[in-house]
Amino acid sequence: MKLLQIAQHAVDLDRAATFYATLLDAEPVARFDDPELVFFDLDGVRLLLDRSAPSALVYLEVDNVHETLERVPGIEVVTAPHVIFRHDDDTLGPAGYDEWQAFVRDSEGNAVGLVAFQRP
Repeated sequence: MKLLQIAQHAVDLDRAATFYATLLDAEPVARFDDPELVFFDLDGVRLLLDRSAPSALVYLEVDNVHETLERVPGIEVVTAPHVIFRHDDDTLGPAGYDEWQAFVRDSEGNAVGLVAFQRP
């Protein structure tokens, strides 16, 4: 079994599509006008922006949390970047790496977690 799709609530699909295109540094892979849906590809998992979807807490892996925050102008940071723990083995992440996380609000008010694995 694998995760296929995550739906995220979006009041304004154009605004949300612009936000996620900037955050992900990628354009949507599909858009449908009826019903109004926007899709992004997250390495084989679809991120669906949909007015009727509930809010979800999505964690996105990025190369560097600080650089990602700098790339998105005006992003609301809820929790500043910080190390949550060091991976001594590869059970939850690569062994020998620190796991950095930050939480932001997207353009629609949803919380989004940003995660990066970096050498100490």
